[in-house]
Amino acid sequence: MLKNTRFTYFILIVFVIILGILSRKIEGVPTFFGDTLYAVMVYFGLRMCFINNSFMKTMVLALCFCFCIEFLQLYRAEWLLAIRRTTLGHYALGQGFLWSDLGFYTLGIIIAFLMDGYCVKKNDLTNLR
Repeated sequence: MLKNTRFTYFILIVFVIILGILSRKIEGVPTFFGDTLYAVMVYFGLRMCFINNSFMKTMVLALCFCFCIEFLQLYRAEWLLAIRRTTLGHYALGQGFLWSDLGFYTLGIIIAFLMDGYCVKKNDLTNLR
């Protein structure tokens, strides 16, 4: 299995970003899929930046980050709305607050956490042989 390195996390982030953008472009894909992938990307991004943090600490930080971004959508300052009108600003900051997004962010972070833990266990078992 893949080792947990910054490069591995970077590749995962790029892959998740591509999937997230495609999920917004392909008709019929529910919008919550992109929200879930956003949270997966945040988790892997934090793992890449803080590779020595525990998985649990990364999970909590990712959850706090996603929740902050969602609650920030309640703040309607003109300068922030101008950023949200750009493509990158729209993808990074979203448009409007939805309680359901908090659940999808939680789901995405749990999925990333489990994937990350599974890869580490698989890698550790491979190294024991």
